[in-house]
Amino acid sequence: MNKRETGGRYEQAAAEFLQRAGMRILHRNFRTRAGEIDLIAQDGEYLVFVEVKYRSGDGMGTAQEAVDIRKQKKVAAAARHYLMRYGYGADTPCRFDVIGINGTKITHIQNAFWAEGR
Repeated sequence: MNKRETGGRYEQAAAEFLQRAGMRILHRNFRTRAGEIDLIAQDGEYLVFVEVKYRSGDGMGTAQEAVDIRKQKKVAAAARHYLMRYGYGADTPCRFDVIGINGTKITHIQNAFWAEGR
């Protein structure tokens, strides 16, 4: 399985996890020049931008640790494009979550990071 297929498999698992938690998936793999957002969901009043990371083992740290400041900035930039493209106002409540999949364990971190300008 290549990286894209592997990523798709775990993004699907993350989407199902979020749906079971009551969230509605709006978009998958939203891409702009600024970056990509794995999942975009609605959680009550919140528009949620979700980064999904998978690690088969802990040799390189946890999946959640892979969402470094550089990745956070790319996700935030892509989120700004999404908000503009789909006509969301500046008052739209948003948050940035991380789904870390370490082996078979799924960890959901709500408000994992804050994006400047949001």
